[in-house]
Amino acid sequence: MNGALLFDPLFAGPFATGLCFAVLLPLLGAWLRLRDEWLAALAFAQTAAAGALLAMLAGAPLLLGGLAAAALAAGLKHAFEGATRGAQGAAYAMLLLLGWGVSVLLVANLPLAERMGHALFDGQLYLTERSHLISAGVFAAGALLALRPLSRRLLLAHFFPDLFRARGLSERRAHFAFDLLVAGALALATMSIGVMGAFALIFVPPLIAFGWAGSWRRALALGVAVGVASYVLAFGLALALDQPFGPLLALLLVAAGVASALGRRWAGHA
Repeated sequence: MNGALLFDPLFAGPFATGLCFAVLLPLLGAWLRLRDEWLAALAFAQTAAAGALLAMLAGAPLLLGGLAAAALAAGLKHAFEGATRGAQGAAYAMLLLLGWGVSVLLVANLPLAERMGHALFDGQLYLTERSHLISAGVFAAGALLALRPLSRRLLLAHFFPDLFRARGLSERRAHFAFDLLVAGALALATMSIGVMGAFALIFVPPLIAFGWAGSWRRALALGVAVGVASYVLAFGLALALDQPFGPLLALLLVAAGVASALGRRWAGHA
């Protein structure tokens, strides 16, 4: 592949848009994996896709519909915050099924929704516009700034909940703020790299990082490195082979996850 294509105005904007999510989603995924809430990420992404399709049906901006639906899903997740782990998992699965059912029915009955549905599920990164880049860049920058103070609260609430409450801090408030960040990031990512591409970036890099990193900061750095490397490689291969980006990204991340598991197994035997 000719590397100059990445600097061509036709591809530079989409590349930068996806790169924002390749950095942000693995970071958010680390906290989801720490709390064993990875299924919530898929539910948010699927719900955002359904919201975007409903917004198109109503003549409203797709991005607004996706963000609103994802925020609603985050609110419902927050309502189950105090439930048992099994009840939480059931709630995430119900959200996932709801979003999938609404999306499939719209795609099956509306010609325009069919084209848009395929774009949302498979990813439409190469067709993104300047507005997508601005939204991704602004949100990623804001999310990174918000994560800096929020990270300490989330870790303290997870590992030392009694101390967290003794200091008069609200565990549910911190979790809800984080859930809104995840929902917003996945809603925006769904509009460009697709439902499964976004889920792959938020799920697989932390999975790999947690197996190799010896500390929290190293896990964050390794997760971002895996996400960015997989994204750049998938983008280049998709251009060179004239293939859809989303499936290539997912397959590369799956291959990286399998290689990581085999490497850990071999290292353990050694």
